[in-house]
Amino acid sequence: HFGSTAGLSAVSTGSQLLNLVTFVVTQLAMGVTVLIARYIGEKKPQQIGAVLGGAAVVFAIMSVVLFILLVAFARPIAVLMQAPEEAIGLTASYIRICGSGIFFIVAYNLMAAIFRGLGDSKSPLLFVLVACIVNIAGDLLLVAGLKMDAAGAAAATVLAQAVSVVFAIVMLVKKDLPFTIKKSDFRLDVQCRKFL
Repeated sequence: HFGSTAGLSAVSTGSQLLNLVTFVVTQLAMGVTVLIARYIGEKKPQQIGAVLGGAAVVFAIMSVVLFILLVAFARPIAVLMQAPEEAIGLTASYIRICGSGIFFIVAYNLMAAIFRGLGDSKSPLLFVLVACIVNIAGDLLLVAGLKMDAAGAAAATVLAQAVSVVFAIVMLVKKDLPFTIKKSDFRLDVQCRKFL
């Protein structure tokens, strides 16, 4: 009710793409969850470091590629997705801003995968709750208050994801983890093929 019709259309169109990206990232993260749970069950905690290190490298590469694609080609993507003519600029803006926060989407999913692999499914739910609260507050401030339209909705989404990631990192640092990660674990190896 606070944005323009074109802005609403832009958010609707742009969020379809972001939902697809999130789905792909979530599926990859699920593979990481399964491997962590497996190695904990097999009493092989040393393997978990290799899984997470490899996952961090894969997800970082994916983030960079997605960042470049979504930011550099936002307008052609908006046209390809058949956004209404009057909403193409706003859709491109939405995709570009959300694309600049793709690192947070990827990081959140990797964090959630770690918690779930350790048998803790409540914490990822808490992270989502925090993100939802921040997103709603951000939408009210940026879209309703500052009249930023689709760009405000995108900025609120990125902010919510960033806060969620910081919250997840803080909780992970405080957690007593049954594994360690070494510098040498951050590489592409055979473990990466197992979750890809």
